[in-house]
Amino acid sequence: MTSSYSQYRLAPQRGTVGRALAKGSPLRRLDWIMVLAALGLSLGSSLLVWSATRGRDSLTHGDPQYFLFRHLTNLAIGLALCGVVVLIGSRRLRTAVPVVYVVVLLMLLAVLTPLGSTINGAKAWIQFGGGFSIQPAEFAKFAIILTMAVVLSARVDAGEREFPPDRSVLQALGLAALPMAVIMLMPDLGSVMVMGVIILGILLASGAANRWVFGLIGTGALGAAAIWQLGVLSKYQIDRFAAFANPALDPAGVGYNTAQARIAIGSGGLTGMGLFKGTQTTGQFVPEQQTDFVFTVAGEELGFVGALGLIVLLGVLLWRGCRIARHATDLFGTVVAAGVVSWFAFQAFENIGMNLGIMPVAGIPLPFVSYGGSSMFAVWIGIGLLQCVRTQRPIGI
Repeated sequence: MTSSYSQYRLAPQRGTVGRALAKGSPLRRLDWIMVLAALGLSLGSSLLVWSATRGRDSLTHGDPQYFLFRHLTNLAIGLALCGVVVLIGSRRLRTAVPVVYVVVLLMLLAVLTPLGSTINGAKAWIQFGGGFSIQPAEFAKFAIILTMAVVLSARVDAGEREFPPDRSVLQALGLAALPMAVIMLMPDLGSVMVMGVIILGILLASGAANRWVFGLIGTGALGAAAIWQLGVLSKYQIDRFAAFANPALDPAGVGYNTAQARIAIGSGGLTGMGLFKGTQTTGQFVPEQQTDFVFTVAGEELGFVGALGLIVLLGVLLWRGCRIARHATDLFGTVVAAGVVSWFAFQAFENIGMNLGIMPVAGIPLPFVSYGGSSMFAVWIGIGLLQCVRTQRPIGI
C-alpha cells in the first residue's frame, strides 16, 4: 500500500515544481510572514520587559537596562538556534531525534539531583555560574514533538500504512509519558498541561484512531483527580486553583496576583497610559510582571489596542503554522507542525487567560513575549522546526 503522503511527496519531483524545489534558495522557501510575526513579538516584548523591570533595583542590581539587554541577548541566541535547526533540515533532524530525546531526558533527571535549583516553589532549573540557568522542561516540549513524529510517521511515510498502527501510537505515548512523569516530580504542573495538549494535537493530526484521543482525555481527567487526591501538588499550586475557583478569595493573599493583574489591564482602557507610565507597573504591584504577567504591561500601558496587536501577531503566527501543517509532504512534517502549533496556541491561551482571570495561574510564559532564556530558546527552535517542514515542500504550495 502506498500512502497519500508518499504520493504527494514524490509526484512534484517529476515536474517543474520539483525542479524549483531543487534549485530554489532555502531563504526563498522560508515563511517570512511567520518569521516577521515572531520577531515583532520578541522585539516588541523587550520594551514590555524593560518597562516591568527598570525600576526594580532588587532585580536589576541597580542597572535599569539589565533585563532589556538580557532579553535581547536571549533573542539573539534563539534566532541562532532557529537558524541551526533550519540548516540541519528535516531529514537529518529525524536521525538526530533519539539523541535529542536522551539528552533532554538526562537534563530533566539532573534537575532532581543536587544540581537542580528551586525557584518559586518548583525545583525545575539547573543553575550555572554568573546567574545563568536553564529550565529543561521547555526543551522537553519539542523533544516530545520530534519523538512522537518519528514513531508515528515511520510506517506511514514508508508507504506501509495509511495511518499509524496502534503499536506505534502506544510506543509514542510511552516515550512522551516518561519526561512528563519526571517533570511532574518537580512538580511543574504548567509544563505537564502544555505537553498534554501537545500530545492531543499530535494524535488528532496523525490520524490515530479516535479511541486513542478519547483514551488520552479520559486518562488526563483521571490523572488530574489522582494528583489532587494524592497530594502531589504543592500548597502554592493548590492555592492558585482555589483563587481561580473563587476570585474574591483572599485578594491580599492567594488571590493577589490575579487581582492586581486585572486592575492593571483594566486601567489601560482603549489606548493605555503610555509606555513606562503605567501606575500598576511603575508601582510594582504586579508580581513576576516580566515573566508570567508580562501581558499586564501591554494591557496597562498600551491599552486594548496594544494588547490586541500582540494577540493578532500570535494569531498570524498560528495561522501560518496551521498552513505549514496542512501542506506538509509527509506525516512527519504534519505531526511536527501540528505539535508546535498546539504548543504555542495553548501556552498563549493559558498565559493570557490567567492574566485576565479566566484561567488558573500555572506559571506558563507567554511565547516570544515573557522574559526567560529557556522559553525564548525553545520557542525559536519551534519556529525552526516549522521552517524545516516548510522548506521540504515545493515553492508555491
